[in-house]
Amino acid sequence: MWEKFRIIFTIPELRQKIGLTLLLLAIYRVGFWIPLPIVDPAQMQKFFSQGEGGELAKMLNAVATFSATQLDQASIFGLGIMPYISASIIFQLLASVYKPLEELQKEGEAGRKKINEYTRYATVFLCMGQSLFYIKWLASPQLQMVKPEFLVDGSLPLSWFFVSVLTMTAGTVFLMWLGEQIDEYGIGNGISLLIMAGILSRMPSAGLKLIQPILQNGLQLGGSGGGMGIETLLILAILFIAVVCGVIFIYQGQRRIPMQSAKHVKGRKVYGGTRHYLPLKVNQANVMPIIFASSLMMFPQFLFTYLSNAFPTAGWLGEIGRALGTPGAFTYTILFVALIFFFCYFWTAVSFNPKDMAENLKSSGSFIPGHRPGKRTADYLEKVMVRITYVGAAFLSLVAIVPTVVSGTTGIDYQIAGFYGGTSLLIAVSVAFDLVQKIDSHLVMRNYRGLLER
Repeated sequence: MWEKFRIIFTIPELRQKIGLTLLLLAIYRVGFWIPLPIVDPAQMQKFFSQGEGGELAKMLNAVATFSATQLDQASIFGLGIMPYISASIIFQLLASVYKPLEELQKEGEAGRKKINEYTRYATVFLCMGQSLFYIKWLASPQLQMVKPEFLVDGSLPLSWFFVSVLTMTAGTVFLMWLGEQIDEYGIGNGISLLIMAGILSRMPSAGLKLIQPILQNGLQLGGSGGGMGIETLLILAILFIAVVCGVIFIYQGQRRIPMQSAKHVKGRKVYGGTRHYLPLKVNQANVMPIIFASSLMMFPQFLFTYLSNAFPTAGWLGEIGRALGTPGAFTYTILFVALIFFFCYFWTAVSFNPKDMAENLKSSGSFIPGHRPGKRTADYLEKVMVRITYVGAAFLSLVAIVPTVVSGTTGIDYQIAGFYGGTSLLIAVSVAFDLVQKIDSHLVMRNYRGLLER
């Protein structure tokens, strides 16, 4: 294994790509330590770490995990790439119902570039709206998160609203540019790597929260006396291994459909007639459904919190907001699972077209035994993909609700359970696996053995 790592850094092109990727990720992390000038960092830390924020603070922390966001620090990169993800969701949905966008998608690379351009413009508008709402929330008198010297008559001046909104918008656009540079000049998917870097940066603090009770009270059977129970650590360790193994198993899982090519007789020789397989991935959408669903789950909480503040007498608005925006709540979990299933099927429908695949098989002289070329083959492929997508969506949903179950049964903090046995681990493992596969492609292209080969 160490010899394979040595070979990686002996290839100049691969070494430059990895070095550039690490440099851009380091720049991404440095930006989170540059706060907005109006924010009082001590008050922010007290609000988020000592539980004063209530369910809203928990929701912001949960969303920050999945979208490379740092809303608990109010930095120049505070919004992360969440607006870009939201804009991508909007245009993916529009492309399936809006005819001009659908035609652009069929134009290939040129159409994809045009849609990406529209997505960037939409990202800017979303940044401005989300950052304005966020700054207004920070400047609310009851929170007291803005430094007193920036307040005039108890409120933030319009000029500082404008500067803060512009700063956070520019930060998100810069992160979007970083992701595109990683795509073009680095290695791996830039946006996914930014999300993984945000997850990994939070894991040490979650681990420290986990071992603090052990350092203070010792490791005890049953967790008596306030200490961490041995069985709790065993459950977390087993869960960690099970999720990692399950992610790799589902990530590599395929449904192999037997195929046969038609025979061609040329002179005295017979060509074709060979049997091969058409591999269909069980989890065609990868981690995108969870990322999309997690990004959308923050909107009900913000919406109903704003409405409950605007109409204080309507207490039912706050109750709905807490039910839909509290990670671990029954309503939140049901809605989260429903969104995961929806985006699994939606993303699969966008990326996998059985009609085009059936036409390609027909034109290449291949067929699936027992099914006629054309419509019958397309219907069969669609039926198979619907079934295996259900398995992939069920697995993603299972992983997504694991932190809720672990937190409820063991009593540990939801954020700790989420990092070491849930969606965060799923995203980190999937993105890391995809990165290793892309490094392998460079090694195999130069006649070296890949990292995953024995």
